[in-house]
Amino acid sequence: MQERISQVRGRFLQYSDWEDRYKELIHLGRELSFYPDDKRDEKYKVKGCQSQVWLYPEFKEGRVYFLADSDALLVKGIVGLLVSVYSNATPEEILSTKPDFLKEVGITEHLSMNRSNGLAAMMKQMQMYALVFKSMQKVE
Repeated sequence: MQERISQVRGRFLQYSDWEDRYKELIHLGRELSFYPDDKRDEKYKVKGCQSQVWLYPEFKEGRVYFLADSDALLVKGIVGLLVSVYSNATPEEILSTKPDFLKEVGITEHLSMNRSNGLAAMMKQMQMYALVFKSMQKVE
């Protein structure tokens, strides 16, 4: 995960102003993998986001994989950024890696209160999925 966080730093810190970072977030959202229509279910919606955000987890071979989508371009970029870091990680890695890198690259300081709350809700949802998968591992 540290390698992915380094890539995020490199991707965003190459720009000195928010407008370029904003464009990079939009670009990241466009790079998200296809999100299947059958997963646009209420149970995969992230609560606490003003925009519609879907976050679907899969657990394979001890790792969590996320698919995500949003109906808003910037929010899609934000969830895409989280997916790029937290997908393909163990539940323990997800739970122990705080999203401090978002502040480092200047994303959190430029978000409105609503978007900041949405970001926190997305992160909380990812951590909840990780917690569930971690507890399932102990049962198996």
